[in-house]
Amino acid sequence: MIKKKIYLASESKARKKLLELFGLKFRVLPAKIKEGRIKGNASFADLAKKNAVLKAEDAARKIKSGIVIAADTFIVQGNKIFGKPRDLDDARKMLKRLSHAPHWLYTGIALIDKNGQRTLVECEKTRIYMDKLNDAQISAYFQKVNPLDKAGSFDIQGKGAFFIRRIEGCFYNVVGLPVRKLYRMLKSVGVRVFMFAFCALSFTLCAFLSGCSTEYNIVTGEQETYIYSTDKEVQMGASIDKQIENEYKMTQDPLVQKRVEDIGKKIASVCDRKDISYTFKVIEEEEVNAVSLPGGYIYVFKGLVDKVSNDDELAGVLAHEVGHIVARHSIKKLQGSQLYSILRVLVAQAPVSGTGEVGTAADVAFTELMLGYSREDELLADQLAASYTKLAGYDPKAMISFLTKLHEINRKRPAQPINYYKTHPYVPDRIRVVKQELGEGMNFEDYINIEQQPHE
Repeated sequence: MIKKKIYLASESKARKKLLELFGLKFRVLPAKIKEGRIKGNASFADLAKKNAVLKAEDAARKIKSGIVIAADTFIVQGNKIFGKPRDLDDARKMLKRLSHAPHWLYTGIALIDKNGQRTLVECEKTRIYMDKLNDAQISAYFQKVNPLDKAGSFDIQGKGAFFIRRIEGCFYNVVGLPVRKLYRMLKSVGVRVFMFAFCALSFTLCAFLSGCSTEYNIVTGEQETYIYSTDKEVQMGASIDKQIENEYKMTQDPLVQKRVEDIGKKIASVCDRKDISYTFKVIEEEEVNAVSLPGGYIYVFKGLVDKVSNDDELAGVLAHEVGHIVARHSIKKLQGSQLYSILRVLVAQAPVSGTGEVGTAADVAFTELMLGYSREDELLADQLAASYTKLAGYDPKAMISFLTKLHEINRKRPAQPINYYKTHPYVPDRIRVVKQELGEGMNFEDYINIEQQPHE
């Protein structure tokens, strides 16, 4: 492939960073155009592409040869378009409105090859869901981040990640450029994009957390990539743990705490992961719930402790949470949720009082974990729990009695966004997995609740 000079028609720091990750050498050649508006039957995608082409053409007129890359980004909520704010007051109004309802982020991307006399243009859109922000939260955010150079007044790769609940579509589109489409466009005009380009994207995110590692996970039976060391995982858990203790009341009953702790330590002593210490605590809340954090931290709500009939049932609950930690489900869930900035803050800071960035990051991470895991993760944790309770000297069949009990309770009360034994996977499906692990016979109900992809 012929080596060609590359020009970026943008002064965006995020876009420059993304191009650098492609392993490309380029010059910044800012475009100065008056962005158009929607006319006639044109769509939002048409507008984004048109503005991107206008920027690329403006920059291309300044060079004799080479390739120009230009992009145009704006946000649409309803039928209203939001670009970069005029001033702080406009930014504040813009972000508050966007945080109250989902919206689309459009990026038009244009590439002009002056040598080959070709113009390529694409558009990417990503759906964004935010937490509702009040004036105080927005002011605090603007004290840390300059919103005036950002479409919609927010970022996703920085502190904006604290209030972006989820996205549907390309993450890098929200950062600044839809890298997959740009990669294909560059290849089509003969630009050599190094094979490690996409590895570099992941590597940079890993660098936030002091390096990636690939390890064999004994309980999943797979080679898995982690963007943190075990020490960093423990530090992350400690940061979230500190925030939980600041926001929740811990039980004042030493007998309840000792009961949970003693059973938990017996389970931990027989589990498949011994490179960390396990901590068990009881939250003085009536919620029937439990949650495991990265690094070995397990919380059980008092409401759940009150529901168990004996130590065997409680052992099954604690073993389920230990199973999540052994399989590293919590850290993989946070990593898979693209909460990169959150993870970076949690491992870069010492676990302090829970205020400021660390406290906010811990809140976001804890909420994400409380929302539960995938069906596969839950069933694997059940499978491991059946094994660990038996090895620790408890009756693993008690898991079935507790699951059945929770199933009846959940059927009688309104659906809740967060509860311990959720309807997916269905409780009968979870009972089936426990029975299979224990070599128990299955009845008709077990068979009719087997899903298309049974857990192995």
